[in-house]
Order: sequence, then C-alpha cells, then structure tokens
Amino acid sequence: MDTEEQARAYAEADFSESNSLFMRLLARHASGGLPGTAALDLGCGPADIVHRLLRTYPRLHCDALDGAMTMLEQARTTLEAGGEPFAGRWQLIHDRLPSSRLEGCRYDLILSNSLLHHLHDPQVLWQTIRTQANPDALVLVMDLFRPPSAGWAEALVETYVADEPEVLRSDFRHSLFAAYEPCEVVEQLNTAGLEGFEVGVVSDRHLAVWGRMPG
Repeated sequence: MDTEEQARAYAEADFSESNSLFMRLLARHASGGLPGTAALDLGCGPADIVHRLLRTYPRLHCDALDGAMTMLEQARTTLEAGGEPFAGRWQLIHDRLPSSRLEGCRYDLILSNSLLHHLHDPQVLWQTIRTQANPDALVLVMDLFRPPSAGWAEALVETYVADEPEVLRSDFRHSLFAAYEPCEVVEQLNTAGLEGFEVGVVSDRHLAVWGRMPG
C-alpha cells in the first residue's frame, strides 16, 4: 500500500464486515477483561480497527504501526476525527517489522489484521509479538487464508470486491494467493515458541490466531 492510489482505494473501501468480525473476536477473547491499558496494532492501515478499539475500550492507549506513510496519513485523519475522547490515547509509528521504534516498549494487548500475508518472513510478526508483549498479554491476529484453488479465489474476488476499483481487486486477488493456510500458521507458531496459541478459520476467507502470553 505504498502508492497514494492504493491507500485511497483501501481507505475508501468498505471493510466494515471484516473489521466488525475482528472486534467480535476481540470481545469474545477479552470477555474477562483486558489485561491492561497499553495496546499495539501491527499493520494498522487506515486505523479503522484502532478507532473502534479506542471507542470500545475508553481506558486504552494504542500505538499503531504501519510501513506505508500513505496509510498513516489516512490513519491520522481517521483518529483525529475521534475528537476529544481520543486525545492523547494514540500514537502512529512509521516503520516496518522488525522495528527498532518499538524497542523498550511492552504491551498488554497486541493486535494485527491483514498484515501476515504481506510479510516475506512471517517470523518477524511472531517474534515482534514475543518481544513486545507483557506477561499475560492478549494477542489477536486475523488474516486471509489461501484458497485451495484459483476458482475459489476468483469467486471471493467477485463476491467481495467486484464493485471496487481495479487496483483493489488486483490487490485482493494477490493477497489471497500470498496468504497462508491454517496448517502453515500453526507451523509458524511452533517455530516461534507460541505453541499455546490457537488457530481457527473464522470466515470463508479469514483465519485468526489468539492466545495469552505466559504469565
């Protein structure tokens, strides 16, 4: 999402269904309460998830990281629209993983939505989580999973982005093919020493990873 065209198309697209799913998953896994007030969103994009997070959990402060300045410009607009209730509760970080900007920071809640399939080495995500998480931190990662056939992928494109600009349709198609299968994500977690995390398919195109860091 490095170009202005990509960022604008992504920010203007309707991701309310998948973002609402993400928030429902978070509510389910945080049903006993959040373990603290410091949150980190990895790959925040235009920050719709961060906006929803701050609105839902008024004691939370969230650092939001993304590698594309064009996306962070959209994120700033989104979060500034939150007005006074959001004041002093968010920080945007322009960097890629692994990020030296996070050095020394620890978080009680670490989130990521639709970042994993963009990473050439998925371990940079899992190792960042291990490094930045406080004991008992809650982790929720959601991403696309790779469809079993090209026909399935094309059906998803037609179902969800048929009316979107071509740049978004192309990005979504490429993202589906770049995404990981659930069994591959399980292997990634085992390699990262996060065997206690759970992996599940949560929609016709999404998988989720959730768990608590050891106390």
